[in-house]
Amino acid sequence: MARSILHMLTPLKHMSPFDVNMAIDAGFETIVTYTGVDLADVVSLTQDSIFSRAPQDGTRTGLFIGGKNAEDALDMVDRAKKAFVPPFANHVFADPAGSFTTGAAMVAEVARTLRAKFDTDLKGKRIVIFGGAGVVAYVAAVIGALEGARPVLVGHDGEERVSKIAFTMKWRFGIEVGAVDGSTPEARRAAIRDAEVILSAGPAGIPILSAEDLESAPNLMVASDVNAVPPAGIAGIDVNAVDVALPTGKGFGIGALAVGNVKYQTQCRLFRRMLDSDQPLCLDFRDAFALAVEVAG
Repeated sequence: MARSILHMLTPLKHMSPFDVNMAIDAGFETIVTYTGVDLADVVSLTQDSIFSRAPQDGTRTGLFIGGKNAEDALDMVDRAKKAFVPPFANHVFADPAGSFTTGAAMVAEVARTLRAKFDTDLKGKRIVIFGGAGVVAYVAAVIGALEGARPVLVGHDGEERVSKIAFTMKWRFGIEVGAVDGSTPEARRAAIRDAEVILSAGPAGIPILSAEDLESAPNLMVASDVNAVPPAGIAGIDVNAVDVALPTGKGFGIGALAVGNVKYQTQCRLFRRMLDSDQPLCLDFRDAFALAVEVAG
């Protein structure tokens, strides 16, 4: 059998050591990283990778797309797929900044808690997402909308930037995502007033909602925080929290390490799926979510 090779592409100065470690631990024998890659580079890199091996070895070759922007990564996936010349094709897996697997894990954990504690699902739930301009928030919002929820992006610097992001989501996926201002404590409290789910995907170590703020969310069922650096993004959610009662007594909290455990297993299994498949795979956040739901249980 041909050796397994993973070509890891990123537009950034460095490829993420996290992703390199994950790929090696999953079982790839040879890994090569390419940095400073832009969209125009993808076709030539892809075709060099497919034409240098026999067609039957395409499934022993993978392209991993990193970076820190979800839409750029998805554009690179599309460009790579269009560069294939059947029967020459490789696996493709996008997970920029780990956001596809992290966002998938976060929403999967919320879905598990909704089932376990309230015997319900994501459909129709108002999901208010802080850190709304970030890549994890992007993925969580899209997954939520595709699952029938009503996601809302909260902009720490106002509504304008997150409104533009929501518009691109509608253009790309045909979904409706709201956008609201979160630049002041009063605006943040107004944003969560009708929330049934709150997700905090803001910068590490930045508190976003206090226990007093949570009092403004009388319908809250689940809150999750992916911030693993103290202080917590949402008060009362320890990094190890799994369905822990929130300070107000309304709803349950899920911490960063609980989400991280599902994210880690999901990313690892997606890499292994590439190694095990005898057909070329194209993996993104939708595949990550389906697997994360299975991992979360």
